[in-house]
Amino acid sequence: MIEFRGVTKQFPDGTVAVQGIDLQVPPRRTTVLVGSSGSGKTTLLRMVNRMVDPTSGSVTIDGTDVSTIDPVKLRRSIGYVMQNSGLLPHRKVVDNIATVPVLRGERRADARARALELMETVGLDRSLAEKYPAQLSGGQQQRVGVARGLAVDPNILLMDEPFGAVDPLVRTELQDELLRLQRELGKTVLFVTHDIDEAFRLGDRVVILRTGGEVVQVGTPAEILAAPADDFVAGFIGAERGTRALRVSEVGGREVLVDEAGRPAGVLVR
Repeated sequence: MIEFRGVTKQFPDGTVAVQGIDLQVPPRRTTVLVGSSGSGKTTLLRMVNRMVDPTSGSVTIDGTDVSTIDPVKLRRSIGYVMQNSGLLPHRKVVDNIATVPVLRGERRADARARALELMETVGLDRSLAEKYPAQLSGGQQQRVGVARGLAVDPNILLMDEPFGAVDPLVRTELQDELLRLQRELGKTVLFVTHDIDEAFRLGDRVVILRTGGEVVQVGTPAEILAAPADDFVAGFIGAERGTRALRVSEVGGREVLVDEAGRPAGVLVR
């Protein structure tokens, strides 16, 4: 379990990114941090692998304060997937995936063999193994990034807006892939997004933050939809605008769900 205890981060220019946050991230579940720019969600994520250290408070993993762990050792034990994949352009796909295992001392041949297996795990054909990142589509690059994050079989996977730079169709496919992987692998996933629909689709638990790094509400998607904590949350999730209030309309003999403005949201299946 990851736990934030009274965590505050103030940068040298005086900017307070997060303030006094207490939060538990349960194991083997997906917890999504969601909020607009400046809400501190990425800062919180990066505290887990010590890319950012808190000004005060502590971050623990299974009871161990991460500040007592060597940062390099810590980062090599945690999967990390970022926007735009962050792949090394001069390395082939298979070697990008094998990077961290090799750095940890694994034989290159063994690391490459494991990388090929992971390519299949994330839905990539092995024929892409010898290509370079620039030869792949955006969606393929993100899948390589996920495979690299899984390469050391980490208990924790950090994902910082990993699907934000791809088109909507590919984004949906990648979300589907993550849901499948989580069902099969059961990792502790901490996921950052600014998209509330993505948060509700992927998160077992959703943490909504407001600008200035304040946690406003924590709960399952259903709990947040049923009872927004305040007007800010209601506005953020679209409840105030009626986009979350659906009703049934009959079209051509079929029941269609529409929002308050009459826009179709889906077909009702009984």
